[in-house]
Amino acid sequence: MSGRRSTQLFFACSQYAAATVTAAIRSGLFGSRDGHRRMLIVSDTSYAPEVGTPLDRMDGFECLRPEFDAVISWNDFISPFHPVGWFPRDQDTLLWERYLRLAWELGDGPVEIACESIQANPSNAVAKIFGESPVHVYADGLMSYGPTRSKIDPLIGTRVQRLLHLDLVPGLRPLLLSEFDVEPEVVPTAEFLKVLSELSDAAPALTAGQIPDAPALLLGQYLSAIDVLTPAQEEDLHVRMVRGAIALGHRHIVFKPHPSAPAGWSRALEEEAERLGAELTVLKDPVIAEVAYQRLNPALVVGAFSTALLTAASFYGIPVARVGTDTLLDGLTPYQNSNRVPLTIVDALLPALEEPSSVTGWSLPDESSVRQELTGLITAVGFAMQPKIYPELRPAAEAFLAEQPASGRNRYFRRRRLTALALPGALPSQLGFIPRSPTVRRFARQARTWQRAASRRMPGAGRTGGS
Repeated sequence: MSGRRSTQLFFACSQYAAATVTAAIRSGLFGSRDGHRRMLIVSDTSYAPEVGTPLDRMDGFECLRPEFDAVISWNDFISPFHPVGWFPRDQDTLLWERYLRLAWELGDGPVEIACESIQANPSNAVAKIFGESPVHVYADGLMSYGPTRSKIDPLIGTRVQRLLHLDLVPGLRPLLLSEFDVEPEVVPTAEFLKVLSELSDAAPALTAGQIPDAPALLLGQYLSAIDVLTPAQEEDLHVRMVRGAIALGHRHIVFKPHPSAPAGWSRALEEEAERLGAELTVLKDPVIAEVAYQRLNPALVVGAFSTALLTAASFYGIPVARVGTDTLLDGLTPYQNSNRVPLTIVDALLPALEEPSSVTGWSLPDESSVRQELTGLITAVGFAMQPKIYPELRPAAEAFLAEQPASGRNRYFRRRRLTALALPGALPSQLGFIPRSPTVRRFARQARTWQRAASRRMPGAGRTGGS
């Protein structure tokens, strides 16, 4: 193909992302198809894409395929490089644009790009290659409510036309890309649910199909793969999910592991469920959580801070519960970790599994409550995460923190972080030098060494007992 016909390039790395962009297209958010060539560029950004199933080969993709004139694998195109690690050198971008136009038969017509995570590859790489093309960013998860996780080249950021996102938390406005005055735009929920329904209808019978209706569904995230938890801690987190669901009276449980998670974790959960008198089935089918919602009709969905918890609560009206968020908030490092806002939203909104009274009868707050209560928290967390990108948020962050009790601040903010940013809740000014003072730290280490040496020399040191 050649000539001036325009082309829209849609990049997706998961079936959920492809469903989101398909819903946006069907809603008319990308205009009429007349005069446009639409191409879906699929990529697998997992650690070992060679052993995974590309989204265009997953069950149900045939429902999404008609929206696109062509489907291309980015992994195959840049092989043997990994999609996350490859990007063109600045001096080579023009050569790559010429090559892509030739290889994908784009001609010399205008190109529009729709992609996820503009600050990461492959989106960042493609935005550099097509250096004059408008960019539409679509966000399919809770991270859209958080700050941009790193500073974006203004030559890319100023080309972003809008942020398309799902209305996962009605009343909460996304912070992502707001430093470039990018306006957020909601992908209609009704159209998105229609796409998910088509995916569910096209999926084969689930391996959990023989269990009774309305089980408790547990969602695994494989957090140890991204160094949020150790493997042992994550296995313990899953065991807590099982125990909590059983404590609420559920005797039929389905565990949906992350596709890359070790099989040994599932066996440990089966053993724990059996010990407690319940039956646990492992859902091994490669389907997104929303397909499982429609096929299994769960009575409860349990997870750590997965976006799927909010789709269950906001889109399907399914009872949900969180587990382990307090531990995760304490251990998540660095403070700028992009998982912090999804984790904060889930912790602040959803009931704790291990507090049965809070799970029973819980419902999602209305939009006005979210705007009044959650917006201030997310604004303050966003500023604390990226103060250099969002300096204009300081007054709002200061006002919010000044009104919070110490217990509320300590749950979501570290005092060291507040001190470094001179925010309310910081350490007293006369003590603020201590964490950064090499001299104080050296004397503290020496004092601990002397104390341990003296303890070893004392008769009976180390023994404990009663009087």
